[in-house]
Amino acid sequence: MPELSRRRALTAAAAVTGAALVTVPAARADDHHHDAHGSPDSFDEVYKGRRIQGRPTDGGGHHHGGGYGVYVDGVELHVMRNADGTWISVVSHYDPVPTPRAAARAAVDELQGARLVPFPAG
Repeated sequence: MPELSRRRALTAAAAVTGAALVTVPAARADDHHHDAHGSPDSFDEVYKGRRIQGRPTDGGGHHHGGGYGVYVDGVELHVMRNADGTWISVVSHYDPVPTPRAAARAAVDELQGARLVPFPAG
């Protein structure tokens, strides 16, 4: 049997460690309310000095958020609902969160005061 190389050992250890670190984001009590059709509730708040809003939409335009629009200071934040029910945005694409409100807050955190630039309609 071939000897286990250091590279293979480190790769295996990293894979095991990475698998052990996978966690599911915890939902806040105020973040997981839904209407009768499964759409998240609307929200309108100031978070870290930025106005964030979310509301059901008619499903038109370039929404992938299941008919739900999210806005930061009046600019649409492109969001998408994943198959497992989590949400991502164009700003924090690799950090799924439980709700559109959490996606808006994560975007504000990532923007660090920068202005959100509108996502071009395709």
